[in-house]
Amino acid sequence: MSVNLREIKREFTKFLKRNNMKVTQSRLNLIDLIAGYGKHFEVEELVNWIASKSDRSVSRSTIYRTIKLLQEFGVIKEVIKLNNRTIYEFVAGKAHHDHLVCVECGKIIEFVNEDIEKLQDEVCEDYNFQPMHHRLEIFGVCSECSKSGVT
Repeated sequence: MSVNLREIKREFTKFLKRNNMKVTQSRLNLIDLIAGYGKHFEVEELVNWIASKSDRSVSRSTIYRTIKLLQEFGVIKEVIKLNNRTIYEFVAGKAHHDHLVCVECGKIIEFVNEDIEKLQDEVCEDYNFQPMHHRLEIFGVCSECSKSGVT
């Protein structure tokens, strides 16, 4: 799935205006940077990466605030909680998926399993439960760490 960042920025601008918030070039530029990061991230890791980009200077507080706003807007999601760490993902243009998380090296593997999705739907139906969203995280040890005898 391709992502139309211009359309995301246009919709984000509308979102900010609806909520009586400032539309700044820094906030809009952050959409490009976060989308360009291309992997799961902790906020501080993203802050450091953005700081290393010599052509773009954005304050730490602007990044933190904008990430929170982009979460409310729906293009960034908190996807994993692990050992007091919160890991996020830029999800615009991505289909729903779940995660395998290696507790040794931190590797994150995305996967889709239609049987799991179907079972979740059946469970909700059995309980007459209206799901809004869900996330599945499976924690364990990846094949590389298993081979190296880390555990």
